[in-house]
Amino acid sequence: MELIRLENLTKTYHLGDLDVPVLRGISLVIQTGELVALMGTSGSGKTTLMNVLGCLDRPTSGRYILDGQDVSSISSDARAQLRNQKMGFVFQSFNLLPRTTALENVLMPLTYSTAELSEAQTRERCIGLLRKVGLEDRMEHEPSQLSGGQQQRVAIARALVNHPPLLFADEPTGNLDSRTSEEILAMFQQLNRDEGITIILVTHDAGVAHHATRTIHIKDGLIENGESR
Repeated sequence: MELIRLENLTKTYHLGDLDVPVLRGISLVIQTGELVALMGTSGSGKTTLMNVLGCLDRPTSGRYILDGQDVSSISSDARAQLRNQKMGFVFQSFNLLPRTTALENVLMPLTYSTAELSEAQTRERCIGLLRKVGLEDRMEHEPSQLSGGQQQRVAIARALVNHPPLLFADEPTGNLDSRTSEEILAMFQQLNRDEGITIILVTHDAGVAHHATRTIHIKDGLIENGESR
């Protein structure tokens, strides 16, 4: 089943009198349950494409169909609601709140959620996710008391707390050593395999991309080619 369809998508930034085209006509389809890598060098347009796919930005032209809905030109509020309901995000720098426990970091997205959960249900869900990522004994630790790998596990638990069908991971191993990177990537593979979450990995690293089942290469704002494994 189709989850994402892009039709001739463009994105141009306007810097004073200068127009800077970043995406130059992207067309692609991503099926529900895929684990896809968007791969390209710095400046290729891969992060801009992720921002459009993640409803963090809107395209200049073209169509973006998400789960059957055209979201190309919806309002900022509608995009925020869509992100909250359907998407999770994991970033290279973890983006955890300092001086806030792991459990409180995972709880945070639920404060903006429309899900009607009791306080006990909310806590139970968050504890369950921290247990899933192997941090049951670190729930009361703040980010400064956690290793990089542990911080990224907290970020993954936070991204999953609203049960999103779509997860974006932007250079998720960029600040991790090779062993920890393998553990985090194996966790994404398990989430994709066992829970059917559609995952989009954004990376410049062929080693990271190799963990996906399909790699989409982006160069100069265009799709250069795609490989399936």
